[in-house]
This record gives sequence, structure tokens and C-alpha cells, in this order.
Amino acid sequence: MITPLDIENKKFSKQMMNGYSVEEVDDFLDDLTVDYSKNYKEITELRTKVEELNKSLQHYKTIEETLQNTLVMAQTTAEDVKNVAKQQADQIINEAKGTAQKQANDLENEILSKKKELDDVKKQFDIYKAKMESLLISQLELLKDINKEDN
Repeated sequence: MITPLDIENKKFSKQMMNGYSVEEVDDFLDDLTVDYSKNYKEITELRTKVEELNKSLQHYKTIEETLQNTLVMAQTTAEDVKNVAKQQADQIINEAKGTAQKQANDLENEILSKKKELDDVKKQFDIYKAKMESLLISQLELLKDINKEDN
């Protein structure tokens, strides 16, 4: 690429006849050098700016990738936590059912035991009642015998 300095230092060979006016060529080259300098400087600045923007773009792409990875990891973690919570809930429910069943079985056994005790007490009461009835009958007989003797 031709630099502004190349334009400024460009020398033309002079011809004797039908040549251009040196002053006009120099003026034109001066104008061209100024315009070209502006364009060259602007292009250099734009290239620098493009380079900076590309660096920024790469930086933001890296951030975006990190955020996407973080989001995926967060979603995975959320699913894992949800699954663990469901397993724990199922385990708690199963333990509660087991405990409730055991308590129901224990109560049923206790009821059966109390019924047996009640039956035993009823039998003892019936035996006691029969003994008392027998005693009362024998006492009544004794009183009758005593009354017969007295008469």
C-alpha cells in the first residue's frame, strides 16, 4: 500500500517539451497527500477499532459460553435436587406407611391380648360366682339343718 510519505516524496522526471506544469503537479500532489493522509489515518483508526471490537466480541462470546454452561449446570443441578427430594419424599412416605402398619399391628395384638385378659377375668369371675353360689347353698343348707334341729 502506498503511504502518504511515498506520495509526498514521489519525483517525476521532467521533460523538455509538452510536460506538465511542475507547480500544478506539486499542488495536486500536495492536495492528494493531504486527502490520502486523512484516509490513511482513518483506515488505521478503523482497523484499530475493528481489532478492539473483535477482542470485545470474543470476550462477550466467552462470557456467553460460560453463561450457557452455567445455565446447563444449574438446570442439571435443579433436576438432581428435584430427583433427590422426590426419592426422600418417597422414602419418608414408605417409612411412615411401615411405621403406621407396625403400630396398627401392635394395637391389634394389644387388643387381642386385652380380649384374652377380659375372657380370663370373666372365667375367674364365673368360677368365683360358682364357688360363692355353692358356698351360699351350703350355708343355706346348714341354716335349714339348724332350724330343723331347733324345732
